[in-house]
Amino acid sequence: MKKIKQNPMYLYLMVLTISSTIGLQAWRTLFDNFAVRVVGLNGDHVGIIQSVREIPGFLALLAVFVIMLIKEHRLSALSILILGIGVAATGLFPSFGGLLVTTLIMSFGFHYYETTNQSLTIQYFDKNTSPWVFGKLRALSAASNIGIGIFIYLVASFLNFTQLYLLIGGLIAAAGIWGFFQDPVDQNIVPQRKKMIFRKKYWLFYFLTFMAGARRQIFIAFAVFLLVKKFHFTVQEVTILFVINNLINYFISPLIGRSIIRFGERAVLSC
Repeated sequence: MKKIKQNPMYLYLMVLTISSTIGLQAWRTLFDNFAVRVVGLNGDHVGIIQSVREIPGFLALLAVFVIMLIKEHRLSALSILILGIGVAATGLFPSFGGLLVTTLIMSFGFHYYETTNQSLTIQYFDKNTSPWVFGKLRALSAASNIGIGIFIYLVASFLNFTQLYLLIGGLIAAAGIWGFFQDPVDQNIVPQRKKMIFRKKYWLFYFLTFMAGARRQIFIAFAVFLLVKKFHFTVQEVTILFVINNLINYFISPLIGRSIIRFGERAVLSC
C-alpha cells in the first residue's frame, strides 16, 4: 500500500476527489435552506432544479469524446475548476433562474470529474489494488464531508449564504488550478481505448447503476427539502445529519474495498 500512496496519480486524485466531495457536500448542505429561506422556492421548483442537475450526469458519456481533445487528467482539473465556479456563483444569483444556471455549471464539473476519476483509477491501478484505492478515496470523501460539515456548522451563524458559497467555491477552484500545474501521467501504462464499449454480460451492473441513480435522485431532490420546508430544519441541523451519515461511510468504505478484493464484485453487490 505504501507504493500506491507514492504514486503521483494517487496524490493527484486524492486532492481533486477531496475538492469534488467538499464542493458537492457544501452545495447540498446549504442548498435547501438557501432555496427555501432566501429564494423562496417550493417543491416544484426544487424538483426542476434537481432534474436539471442530472443532465450533466447523463451527458457525462460524452467525456469519451472530450478526452480526444484534452488529456484526461487535465479534464479532471478543468472539471474541478468548473465545479468551484458553479458553487461560488450560487449565492450571487438568488433566483429560480439563477439556481438553474449555477446548478448546471456545478453539476457539469462534478459529473465530469467523477467520470475521469473512475477512469484514471482503473488505468493506473491494477484489479488487485484499484478496489483499495476506490475504497480509500471514498473514505477520504466521507472524511472531507465531515470536515466541511463541521466547518459550515461553526461559521454558518456569522457568514451568510453568499459568503459561504464564495469561500468554499473559491477554494475548490484553486484546487482545480493547482491540478493544471501537475503532471501525474505515467507514460508506461497501456494506452486507453477512447471509445464507448457496451457488453451484454454487464447488464446487471447497468441495471443496478440505473436503480441506484433513481434512488439517489428521489432522496436528494426531496428528503432534505422536506426537512427544511415542513420541519424547519436549520443549516446546522442539516449539517449534523450529513456528518453522522459520513461518519458511517468513513469506516465502512475501506471495508467494502477490502471485501471486493477478497470476495469479488458480484458477491459484495449481491449482499
